[in-house]
Amino acid sequence: MSDSKTVTVKILDVDYQVNCSAEEVAALQRSANFLDQKMREIKDQSNVFGLDRLAVMAALNLTNDLLSEADKSSRLNNEQNVIVGKLDAQQSEIESLSNKVDSALTRIKSRLN
Repeated sequence: MSDSKTVTVKILDVDYQVNCSAEEVAALQRSANFLDQKMREIKDQSNVFGLDRLAVMAALNLTNDLLSEADKSSRLNNEQNVIVGKLDAQQSEIESLSNKVDSALTRIKSRLN
């Protein structure tokens, strides 16, 4: 890691030292704050005790959210590909019709001359 930096993040009132590059500090702090918030929500809304169990429950919840979003992204990507295919077909049809109109206009002009 170039320009490595040790950053202290706090999760459930426990300090953790994490090494990261200087450019990643803000993202690390944001991630740690998000994880802390999720773990506090689980702690407040359930009878899960122990830091390790809270961490596993938070990891499972976040993984589920991540996989759901990945599935959604995949579905949207597939839908986008279908739409792009339809647009390409329509563009080809428009070009074909435009060529037919141009050809017809050229024939009409040649007959008038």
